Amino acid sequence: MKPAILVVDDEPSIRSLFSKYLTNAGYFLKEASCLKEAKEAIKSLQFNAVLLDMMLPDGNGIDWIKDLRETSPDVAIIVITGGGDIPVAVEAIRRGADNFLTKPVNLADLDIFLRKSLELQRLRRKDITNQRLKKKTMFYFGGSEGMKKVKELALMASVHNLPVLIQGETGTGKSILARWVHEQSLCSSAAFVELSCSSLKGDMLASELFGHVRGAFTSAIQNKEGLIEVADGGSLFLDEIGDMDLATQAQFLKVIEEKQYRRLGEVKVRSSDFRLICATNKILREETRQNRFRQDLYYRINTFPVSIPPLRERPDDLMGLAHYILTNLGAYNVELSQEVINLLKSYPWPGNVRELRNLVERALFLSGGESIQIEHFRGIESSDSSSPPMSDINDLDQLQGEHIMTIIKRSGGNKRKAAEALGISKSALYRRLKKFQKPL
Repeated sequence: MKPAILVVDDEPSIRSLFSKYLTNAGYFLKEASCLKEAKEAIKSLQFNAVLLDMMLPDGNGIDWIKDLRETSPDVAIIVITGGGDIPVAVEAIRRGADNFLTKPVNLADLDIFLRKSLELQRLRRKDITNQRLKKKTMFYFGGSEGMKKVKELALMASVHNLPVLIQGETGTGKSILARWVHEQSLCSSAAFVELSCSSLKGDMLASELFGHVRGAFTSAIQNKEGLIEVADGGSLFLDEIGDMDLATQAQFLKVIEEKQYRRLGEVKVRSSDFRLICATNKILREETRQNRFRQDLYYRINTFPVSIPPLRERPDDLMGLAHYILTNLGAYNVELSQEVINLLKSYPWPGNVRELRNLVERALFLSGGESIQIEHFRGIESSDSSSPPMSDINDLDQLQGEHIMTIIKRSGGNKRKAAEALGISKSALYRRLKKFQKPL
């Protein structure tokens, strides 16, 4: 697949010159005349390198480097500066750029710089992947009978290369258990590839799974490998598979049975030997009765079912789980008052473990790292109601937003470090910031 290059420059003649030369040299080029266009391009396509001019109509390119590096940590960044702007170029390197060229740019030098930068990008991507593989996923099973069964089945699933279907309500930890199963398996050194079937539909979902060739559909402007291909030798995790549309279900069934597939718009047959793990919060048997899920696909993915019970059905695990969350947050010696313990045990936990984690995290923030008291758990009630009052929900959102901003400040504004400290992905951090309407 051709390396994708984003050229950001406000001079049409320079963009045209770079585009013609680099296209002939075997690159895929996309142009942007300002920072706004460049940011939109980064959101829509994955680039291998960015050629970034400094002086742009809507700002200085140097001010974008830090955010670009955070959102695309492995992309190669080459800045283009004027002949007398060496100090600016040095500052750009300090902020995260990989290299710089001065105008007028020698095109042969540009090609050499790009090749070196793309090799650096490849090594950086490999290092990021290795770091992720080294970081083992922890899953709290607890001691309740229901979770003992889950652990027993999960261990068996990790040994056998059978399709696993993890079922449970939203917030029970299905995706974490899926990764845990992968990391205990024989393919743990290979990729764990995750895709949420609820966020994409139709051609977009099929494209993510199977890949596509240029021109397969309107927005297919270059060849793209699918996640099935990326997962070869590792595990493919399809979250919320119950939301997959029927057309894609039919295509995917064939892949499971034959381990072969075609990219969209391509006649070439490809193969991929991956371990399939699926998760859903729906009752798939009922979905098949309603003709919303293919019965044959259900039987294929339900070879090894594992059901995680909701938190309300395993109260004996509650306090151990709360202390486990505090430990992961670095609060090793923080205690919960007896009033708090009674409150947590009486609450029905409609959001399951995810809700418990959020509330414990907020309570820890409010307590200042000291003993957690009942007033630190505003937003839940000791009642049969599964939903807190709306005013408390809004207050909870506000406090969570403030806590996230505090962690970001402690991380020096580094979103990646903040996400790691919060125990969430960087994309989840951006979603929460957007929800709380906090400035980036």
